[in-house]
Amino acid sequence: MRYLVAVLLGVVGALLVGAPAGAHSADVPVASDYRCVVTGIDPPVPGLTVRAVTAGTQLELVNHTGRSIEVLGYGGEPYLTVKPDGVYQNVNSPATYLNETAAGGVAPPATASPAAVPAWQKLSSTPAVLWHDHRAHWMSVTPPPDVATDPASVHRVSNWSVPLRDGVRRFAVTGTLDWVPRPAPGTWWAGALLLGAAVAGLGLPATARALRLAGLVATGTGLAALAYAVGAAADSGPLGASGAVRTLVTTQPWTLLCGAAAVAAGAYALRRRPAADLALGLAGACLALFAGAANGGVFAHAIAPVPLSGGVARALVLVCIGGGAGLAGVTALRTHRAAPVTVVQLPAASTLTENALPKH
Repeated sequence: MRYLVAVLLGVVGALLVGAPAGAHSADVPVASDYRCVVTGIDPPVPGLTVRAVTAGTQLELVNHTGRSIEVLGYGGEPYLTVKPDGVYQNVNSPATYLNETAAGGVAPPATASPAAVPAWQKLSSTPAVLWHDHRAHWMSVTPPPDVATDPASVHRVSNWSVPLRDGVRRFAVTGTLDWVPRPAPGTWWAGALLLGAAVAGLGLPATARALRLAGLVATGTGLAALAYAVGAAADSGPLGASGAVRTLVTTQPWTLLCGAAAVAAGAYALRRRPAADLALGLAGACLALFAGAANGGVFAHAIAPVPLSGGVARALVLVCIGGGAGLAGVTALRTHRAAPVTVVQLPAASTLTENALPKH
C-alpha cells in the first residue's frame, strides 16, 4: 500500500506545483461555438490531407505526395512550404506573424510584405504542419449579426477557402464554418452534483460490497478521463502515432495522470487492500479538479476539442467531476466512521457526592 500512496501523493504534489491551466496552451481553447469542417481539396491531390484540429482553430496539412506543397498567405504570397524533408516558413510573409495565435498574432514588421522576396526558415523535418488560418475561423469576439439575432439556431458563418500551390498549379482546400447553439451549462453542472452525491452515498454503509462498488466507480471514472485525454490529443494535430503520444503527454498530463491514478485506485479497492479509502479519495479529488473542472468549459460551449460529439465530450467531463468528487466523499464518510472514539470514564456519583461534602 505504501508504494501506491507514495505514487498518488507524488501525483498530487506534481499537480499542485504545476498550474492546472498548463493542460491547455493559450491557443488551444477549452471549447468553441464554431464548427470548422474541411470539405475537400479542389481538385483532390493523392497523398495530401488537410483537416481542422484544436476545436477548429488550426488546420493540419500532411504531405505525402513526394512534392513540395505551398500554403499561400493572405496576399497570395508563399507562406508555408511543406517538402518531403520538412516544413519551411517564409519570414517575409505577413501571415507568419498574423497567424502566431488564434486571436490574430502580432503586427508584421516592415520587412514582411506580399511583394517581398521569400526568406525561408525551416520549422521541422516532418512533412506536416499545423497553423492558424484566419480564413477558416471567426476572429471577432462579437458574433456574426445572424447569430446575435438568433443564437439558438445553427448558422452558416462562411464557406472558406485556403489557396495552395503545387509547383505552378494553384488549387485550394475548402471548408465550412458554422455557429452551433450553446448547451445549458446549469443542466450539466447539476448532473455532476447529482452524480457526486450518488457516489458519495457509497460511503454510508460500512460493507465490503460498498467498497467494491466504489472501486468500480473509480475505474470507470478513470477510464472516462483517459478517453477524454486521448481524444484531446487526437484533436491537437498529433501528426502520426509518435506525435500522438508526444501530444498526449505534453498537452494532457493532468487528465492523463489523474485518469491513470483513478484506475489504479479502483483496482486497489477491488482487491480490498489496506487504506484503499485513502487511495480512492486522493485519486477522486485530483480527478474532479484537474481532469473534470479544468475542462468544465465544455458545459458552456458547443464544440469540444475532441473528435467526439459535444454531448459525449460533456458526458465524459461530467463523469470526471461527479465521480471524482463522489469518491472523495466516500473516503470522507468512511474515514469519519472509522475514527476512534475516546471514552472518558467519569467518577461514580457516590464518589462525587462524597468528595463534595465538607471535611470536618
